[in-house]
Amino acid sequence: MIKKVKFTNVSKSTFYVTVRKRVDAYFTDNNISIHANPAMWFKTIFFLAGMLAIYLLILLGGFNSTITLLLCALLGMFGAFVGFNVCHDAIHKAYSSNARVNQVFSFVFNLIGASPYVWNICHNIVHHTYTNIAGHDEDIDVAPGLIRFSESETVNKVQSYQHYYAFALYSLAMLSWVFRKDYKKFFQKKIGEHVAKHPKIEYFKLFFYKGIYYFLFILLPLLVMDITWWQFVIGFLVMQFSQGLVLGLVFQLAHVVEGTSFPFPNDEGNIEEAWAVHQMQTTANFGGDCKITSFLCGGLNRQVEHHLFPKICHIHYPAIGAIVKQTAAEFDLDYIESPTFGAALVSHYKTLRRLGKETYSETPYINRPDQYMNRPAMAYVKK
Repeated sequence: MIKKVKFTNVSKSTFYVTVRKRVDAYFTDNNISIHANPAMWFKTIFFLAGMLAIYLLILLGGFNSTITLLLCALLGMFGAFVGFNVCHDAIHKAYSSNARVNQVFSFVFNLIGASPYVWNICHNIVHHTYTNIAGHDEDIDVAPGLIRFSESETVNKVQSYQHYYAFALYSLAMLSWVFRKDYKKFFQKKIGEHVAKHPKIEYFKLFFYKGIYYFLFILLPLLVMDITWWQFVIGFLVMQFSQGLVLGLVFQLAHVVEGTSFPFPNDEGNIEEAWAVHQMQTTANFGGDCKITSFLCGGLNRQVEHHLFPKICHIHYPAIGAIVKQTAAEFDLDYIESPTFGAALVSHYKTLRRLGKETYSETPYINRPDQYMNRPAMAYVKK
């Protein structure tokens, strides 16, 4: 039975108190707001205008099939970039001190196919609290039986090949999100171990805003564009696959790479670390010094800073990253990072291989009941 997890801070670490004090001092001493600055507003206009322009070009441009398909792929990518750069900060209430501004940009999440209300529960409340803890963090519950992310899970023969097919499954992420994930999560009794009681208005919003998305991206193109139904299906799938692949890769490179851990609570349901130390152990950065990666990923390539300070706008992460890294070194904590997106991708591939093929080859009955082995089930965590 899964118990409610508590962080007990057995070592009495003062890492978070220290790093928070230093980060607060940075903003105070430099008289800087923790929210959006002109550079952030530029990014917002760029990605929103870009997404709208591509959508209108597809709808009204009358281009040939090749160009249209390329635009569909680009539209999917821009949908992901809008989510990373605009909606993510807004749903965390990090975009602005004005609640109305955050609400407006949170609403945009509906227009890229996802519910901001459901995401707030799954991501802000559950994932940010119980990062990489199997049975609690449903972000690592990707395609159960096909993808193995946690060492506390069993392993099967199919997962021996997950380092090959996982990337294809990631491309299905947005398609699942649009037609399945939000509904499933909303009507679950619990998300992880979080019990959510939804306000009645949220039932209406879920279906109403999904309806708006279906109208804009399914019905309207069929009504306006001079295409057959099967041409529409191809274009729609290309858009969904490109958006899903970008989302899947960026999300997984933050938590499922070499060095990150997947802690398992003890018999009392405790993680014997401070919450902030747990975040350092389960979260990774990539391409932090690459301006293009940072521009496109909207701070999701700096998840260490994001998990410690989710209410600070991502535009400030490079500046506070130096503070976090220095403080982590003082407290003898690993600051997990890959220099580039490509290096993180290789690291993710190796991690998939280790959790799948290598584990199955060495201990195929890991974490299974006694009847599979003549010894107790194993539930240990390797870092």
